[in-house]
Amino acid sequence: MVRVAVLDKERCRPKNCSFICRRFCPPVRNKIEAIRIGDDGKPLIIEVLCVGCGICVRKCPFQAISIVNLPDEIGKDCAHRFGMNTFRLYRLPIPIPFHVTGLLGKNGVGKTTALNILAGIIKPNLGSWDSPPEWPDIVKHFSGSVLQDHFKRIMEKKLNVVYKPQYVDRIPSAIKGKVQELLDKVDERGVLKDVVESLELKPILDRSLEVLSGGELQRVAVAAVCLREADLYLFDEPSSYLDVRQRLAVARLIRSLALEGKTIIVSEHDIAVLDYLSDQICIFYGIPGTYGIVSAPHGVREGINLFLEGYLPDENVRFRQEAIRFHLKPPREAQTSGRILYSWEELEKSLGNFHLVVSPGDVQVGEVIGILGPNGIGKTTFLRMLAGLESPDKGVILKGPTKISYKPQYISAEYSGTVEALLRSIAGEKFESSFFKTEVLEALSLQRLLDRSVDSLSGGELQKTAIAACLIRDADLYLLDEPSAYLDVEERYGMTKVVKRIVEAFGKAAIVVEHDIVVQDFLADRLMIFSGKPGLEGFAGAPVSLRLGMNAFLKELSITFRRDPSTGRPRVNKEGSKLDRAQKASGEYYYLVEAEGGGRGKGKGKVEGEI
Repeated sequence: MVRVAVLDKERCRPKNCSFICRRFCPPVRNKIEAIRIGDDGKPLIIEVLCVGCGICVRKCPFQAISIVNLPDEIGKDCAHRFGMNTFRLYRLPIPIPFHVTGLLGKNGVGKTTALNILAGIIKPNLGSWDSPPEWPDIVKHFSGSVLQDHFKRIMEKKLNVVYKPQYVDRIPSAIKGKVQELLDKVDERGVLKDVVESLELKPILDRSLEVLSGGELQRVAVAAVCLREADLYLFDEPSSYLDVRQRLAVARLIRSLALEGKTIIVSEHDIAVLDYLSDQICIFYGIPGTYGIVSAPHGVREGINLFLEGYLPDENVRFRQEAIRFHLKPPREAQTSGRILYSWEELEKSLGNFHLVVSPGDVQVGEVIGILGPNGIGKTTFLRMLAGLESPDKGVILKGPTKISYKPQYISAEYSGTVEALLRSIAGEKFESSFFKTEVLEALSLQRLLDRSVDSLSGGELQKTAIAACLIRDADLYLLDEPSAYLDVEERYGMTKVVKRIVEAFGKAAIVVEHDIVVQDFLADRLMIFSGKPGLEGFAGAPVSLRLGMNAFLKELSITFRRDPSTGRPRVNKEGSKLDRAQKASGEYYYLVEAEGGGRGKGKGKVEGEI
């Protein structure tokens, strides 16, 4: 049995608990030093002496200790460990030429660590953090696998790797200058014109990096990586900040590298995009911040389905109790209550050179309206008008509640107190209710964050806190602007369940701006489609059924989706494939069910009729 003991040093406060973990540890009470005091004044858990009783885990008032027992056979597969009582990663993804390998898993289970190891940024210590092996020993450890040649080339400095990092908003602090200057400098493959055209970068070429939005920085970062000449291309969350059209444009560009014989590895949380661009999937599972295990490669359809199922039959491991399922058919239109909660007549708003026109519409009790459209088309402006933060130039709200709760797109950690203090100040007595604890805190995995300072949270942690703060306010209508940003697949699924349950259980309503098609598929009862010319003019259609909205939106993008028969998840068809052409001809861009056993673009499938 391999025992993994991890101490979260940020959470650990021995001065406030007098080493309660050590005082109650059975081996220590029997004079066996399973827990010692380290040089930094914090506990050190000696894993070989630990009996795995879990008493210290339960007694720790700050939830700073995690102890997990793993099978003996996994011990020899440790790829890297950061130190004593810290996170460890088992196994690594296998890069294959001419293939795109997708990485799928929770935040905090080692995807970025694996990318850094494969890029040569982190030297794998094979678990020996106190006496790390040299490169010849590392190469020997991976003998007989593809990774042996990979690390040998890194050792000999013969492997050229380029890496797009996760946090593109940090680029302006590291690189100065204009977009054109940066791209000219890195254009080693001589394809600048094609890349600029495919990612629609021409309008921002003369802009400085420090004035770019998150989406613009993301596209510039992807372009810079694709322009470089390399053997291995690594992309960490390339779809963040991008709308649907831009996500698929990035996916096509990345796939084009594989056609040229390059090796590509992509970590991505948008499973529709990951499905579209990947040839194989490696699943990451484990306990965030404690350990992560990399599965063997699976075919793209099988791999994503296994992740959604939460079970790996080849390893006989269940890493999630509840499977994630999608509805194969659009929701019945008759399910809406018919009771109008909020409505508006035609609205107009001008901001500088941009002009927005919104068609008359309403939101009904118990429903979620999803908003889809490109960046810079007025979606946030529309939410701000509904929230009363902007006034329309023309048109008025015809009927609306007095209480609206709004989660903005960009979240700042201006509150200096703890997460619990923030939520208590908003929720009041509701904070102690069982509904809030089970349906909000547990679903969003916020329990371990309650004693953390808000200004110390990561992007994903801050996003979940903002969602909870929005949903626990005493309001009739909830407005959420891109709530899935920074969240992993399971966190996105948890967020959709929270929104739906609150709306349905308490007779509320929600309007959600979201670029992830899969999230909108979970959430929306009806859709509003925004179109026009980004930055110049926007037009918002009235809310329509999910089916009509998806068909209209995808028709404009010239993209079709089919449905996986096992999980019901949306899958993007290859452009120009037989199924793509057939769906476009029939006008069914979204709700086509793939034949059982069909692969990408395979199987006849059938169209589910309107109900």
